[in-house]
Parts: sequence; C-alpha cells; structure tokens
Amino acid sequence: MASGFFALLDDISALVKASAASLDDVPAQVAKTTGKVSGIVIDDTAVTPKYVVGLDPSRELAIIFRIAKKSLINKLLILSPAALLLGYFAPWAITPILMLGGAYLCFEGYEKVHSMFSRHPEAPAESEELATITPEELEQQRVAGAVRTDIILSAEIMAIAYSQVTGQPILNQIMVMLAVAVVITVGVYGFVGLIVKMDDIGMHLAQEHKNPATQKLGRGIVRFMPHFLRILGYVGTAAMLWVGAEIIAHGIPLTAHWLHELELALADVPVVAWLTKALACAVFGLMVGFVVEKIVGLAKRVWQGKSEVPAA
Repeated sequence: MASGFFALLDDISALVKASAASLDDVPAQVAKTTGKVSGIVIDDTAVTPKYVVGLDPSRELAIIFRIAKKSLINKLLILSPAALLLGYFAPWAITPILMLGGAYLCFEGYEKVHSMFSRHPEAPAESEELATITPEELEQQRVAGAVRTDIILSAEIMAIAYSQVTGQPILNQIMVMLAVAVVITVGVYGFVGLIVKMDDIGMHLAQEHKNPATQKLGRGIVRFMPHFLRILGYVGTAAMLWVGAEIIAHGIPLTAHWLHELELALADVPVVAWLTKALACAVFGLMVGFVVEKIVGLAKRVWQGKSEVPAA
C-alpha cells in the first residue's frame, strides 16, 4: 500500500518536472511566434493611428486604450479559445483559414497600392456627414471601425500563433497563445500611443524648454512625424502583401516547395535571400489581391443586381 502511494508520488513528481521543462520552452515559442506575425503587427501599428485623426487630442490615449482593451478581450476570450477548439476538433481547417486570412491581407494590400496610384475626387459629402454628428458619436464610430479591422488581423495573428504550437502539450499551447495575445496587444497599442503623442511631445520640447538644442529637437520631431507615418503606412502595406502571400504559398505544396528551393539556393547570402523572398511574395500578393478584388467586385454587382430585381 505504502509502496503504491510512493510510486504515485514519483509519477506525479515526474509529471511536474516534465511540465516545468516543457514550460521553459514557452518564452522561446512566444518569441518565435511573435516573429512569424511581425508583418501583421506592423500593419496593425500602421493602420491604427488614422482612427484618432481629427479627434480631440485630449481623447487620443483614451481612444487607443479602448481599442486595445477590446482587442485584448477578443484575443483572450474569443480568438484563442476558438483556435484551440478548432485545432482539437478540426485541425484540417487551420490551413484553409490561414489561407483565407492571407487572401484578405493580400486584398487589403492591393487596395492600398491601387489607391496610391489612383486619383479619387474629393468627397465633400463625408465632411458634411461628420459635421452632423457629435464628437462622442464620431469617437464611437472610430472605435467600432478600429475594432472591426483589428479583429480580422487579430484572428490571423492567433491562427498563426496556434499553427506554431500544434503538437505541443495543451498547457504549452494555452500559455503561448495567452502570452502572444498580451505581448502583441501591449506592444502594438503602446507603440501606437507613443506615435500619436509624438507631435505633442515635440511641441512641448519646442515651446517649453529654453535650451536651443532641445527646441530644435522638438521642431524636428514635429516636422518628421508626418513623414514617419507615411513611411510606416508603406511598410505596413508591404508587410501585408508579403505576409499574406507567404501564408498562401505555404498552404500550397508546389509554391511552398518553390519558396524552400529559393531559400536553399540563396542560403549563403541571407540578406539577399530574405529580400528576394519578400519581393517574390509581394508580387505574388499583388496578383492574389488583384484576383480577390475582381471576385469581390463581381459578387457586389451580382448582389446589387439581385436586390434591384422587383419582387413578383
């Protein structure tokens, strides 16, 4: 009886040691997963500041905090459990879902590139509409729009995070998913908060300090920020195309093989290999985005045609 009890304690001790050793890998897995979703993180960071443009500067951080809170709740309570359940009951669905998300990223990237080279007439009606709503209503609209965009990007982030821990113990999967959700949300929205307040910081340095060098630094920050936001937007668009295309390519055996062969061929020059792969993925992403845009446009025309048919 006693020997059986001590044998059970030995088994429990071995299980605890194995779990602890497994949990030691969690930080490395979080770092690896964060690297995999860096393109989406960059795009999320580039997109979010536009939602506070034109609003009361004193409300900027509060608005970003509201968006961040909703993003974290969605990741922790909806998207992470959904990914874990899907991985347990229907693991075959993970790759198609990732590819659909990749197609969406390519579509968004293509739309942004297309808008850069297309001239659109000004829409005064929009400003008239904004004039008819209160600042509180406008803030609500902006937050709702940001959360809609964020939940799509967050779903892609959590799906990729899960794809990196498949085959790991369930405790590891949960820990990595939760850690990725917290780290990325805090990192993205903390950086966004810093970006949107840099103008204020620059103005404070330029006006409140008597040191000429500090004042010059402040004026430089104010002048630099519009250029920085523009560059960040370009980087976010490129990251969208690159990441979206790579996700799709890895879901197709033939293109996954081509990417692998390309990496092997340029393995001796890692920088060239990365640039070549990124360029190839960006071009492929533009092609995918173009196709998706045509499909979406056709679907809209068909839907509008059906809605305009009078009832019999």
